[in-house]
Amino acid sequence: MGRVTTRRRVLRVTAERAAARPDTLVTEEPLEIRLDGEPLTVTMRTPGHDFDLAAGFLVGEGVLTAGTQLAGIRYCAGATEEGLNTYNVVDVVTAADFHPPEDALSSMTRNFYTTSSCGLCGKASLDAVRVAARWEVREDPLELTPAALTSFPEKLRAAQRVFDRTGGLHAAALFTADGELLAVREDVGRHNAVDKLAGWALREDRLPLRSTVLMVSGRASFELVQKAVLAGIPALAAVSAPSSLAVDLAEEAGMTLVGFLRGSTMNVYTGAHRLGLAPAPAVAGGPLTPA
Repeated sequence: MGRVTTRRRVLRVTAERAAARPDTLVTEEPLEIRLDGEPLTVTMRTPGHDFDLAAGFLVGEGVLTAGTQLAGIRYCAGATEEGLNTYNVVDVVTAADFHPPEDALSSMTRNFYTTSSCGLCGKASLDAVRVAARWEVREDPLELTPAALTSFPEKLRAAQRVFDRTGGLHAAALFTADGELLAVREDVGRHNAVDKLAGWALREDRLPLRSTVLMVSGRASFELVQKAVLAGIPALAAVSAPSSLAVDLAEEAGMTLVGFLRGSTMNVYTGAHRLGLAPAPAVAGGPLTPA
């Protein structure tokens, strides 16, 4: 796994004994992202797919919307006093005829340090992160079935190679409506995993990600909904709960938002029409039934 994992000795304590043993930890290191040579942000991440992460971060901020806007992404040499490359600084170089939108750049009024647990740290206000979406997801013709959705968590879990060794990573995956896994990314930060997916899509010139479903291994936050909308994804499913603000934004954008997707059950918070479902009228707060 290289720099993705790190080996450490730990004291393993059970009811019967305490014994020293090696343990595999997920690596967390800073990544400085530059835009056309200018420092932009520092995020704590798990090394791997760094170019996807940098590109996806800019998609999530509304700066980049197409692969043709990229001239290239590179690691910056000479990152230390000795002139060594730490592989912890990347520079996103835009195309010569592309000028990043001023509204997107001006909205990035954050203290440019992002922890691996919180992608919104330092945002001046919620208004600042409501970046205008380049694509409309409300009218996306995506149609889903509950049976297809319930297969996504197991498929995501099966694709988490590093999690199997460490138990310490978030994951995000992109699926088609019939359950085909298009891509999966892991990171110590859940927002980084989603950025890596968006960056992959940008570099493959797949944006907007019409008629796809974003599946995440944890909860659904406001920021994850926002990142999905900015990538043109019409549906987001999570194994845990969404926040109230995530539901508000999903409803506002016309996105389908599913939470607590476990086994054969789920909560559909917004966009139930894409599953052909409607609330059962006879019981208040009852289950969803075919429309």
